[in-house]
Amino acid sequence: MLEHWLVPDWPAPAKVRALCTTRIGGVSLPPYDRLNLGDHVGDEPAHVAANRTVLQQAIGARPVFLNQVHGCDVIVLQAQTAVPSVATPPVADAAITRVAGLACTIMVADCLPVLFCTTQGDAVAAAHAGWRGLVGQNGVGVLEQTIERFSALAHMDKAQVATNVIAWMGPCIGPQAFEVGPEVRAAFVAGDCAAACCFAPRVGGRWLADLAGLARQRLAALGITQIYGNDSSAPWCTVGNASKFFSHRRDRVSGRLAACIWRQA
Repeated sequence: MLEHWLVPDWPAPAKVRALCTTRIGGVSLPPYDRLNLGDHVGDEPAHVAANRTVLQQAIGARPVFLNQVHGCDVIVLQAQTAVPSVATPPVADAAITRVAGLACTIMVADCLPVLFCTTQGDAVAAAHAGWRGLVGQNGVGVLEQTIERFSALAHMDKAQVATNVIAWMGPCIGPQAFEVGPEVRAAFVAGDCAAACCFAPRVGGRWLADLAGLARQRLAALGITQIYGNDSSAPWCTVGNASKFFSHRRDRVSGRLAACIWRQA
């Protein structure tokens, strides 16, 4: 399956592995065809379970799925982390771990998945960045919370983040497709006036937003300059690449992709 999925082109240590799935490789029927990994979107539970088995067998690690709520909570995956049941996955929008064999896993279908690792390869993280989680409150969103917890887990101070953390951003809704209201722009600009450059005006007072661009700004403000993957170009847009990516904005009823990162023993 790996040849059909996205594998980050980034200078991660050899013991760090990461990928983002595509629609290819599963058993789900339309409109969830084919590798839908979301158990909350109306797909047949047996199909989702089979698709998650495909993922686990392909990566050789245990993906830990979350109950994502477009918030900023971060969970630390420990060695004793229980296998989440379908009904009760952990409620969080980011996960971090130092434990080999546990895959921090984020589901998306337009929101932005952001994967992190240290240059030493001793810790990994994954964050789910839709616009609500990204903007957060008072300038603190899911990326800021993830890096704060990640830094503590990896025993880094703020100055060490710039040289010791690398990030990869996966596919998301692109800047030609993500139309938002003025309140979304206002929320980002209130936190950082530089965010205005990530919005292009539309008729009727609405705006086109560059979600990946906004995430790059947030990461840069945290000192992270080693950022790879999504550059806001058309090949990364979930809406514009229907044969490859799920998109809730495009289809309304849609499956979910998964972005995973894990450490090998």
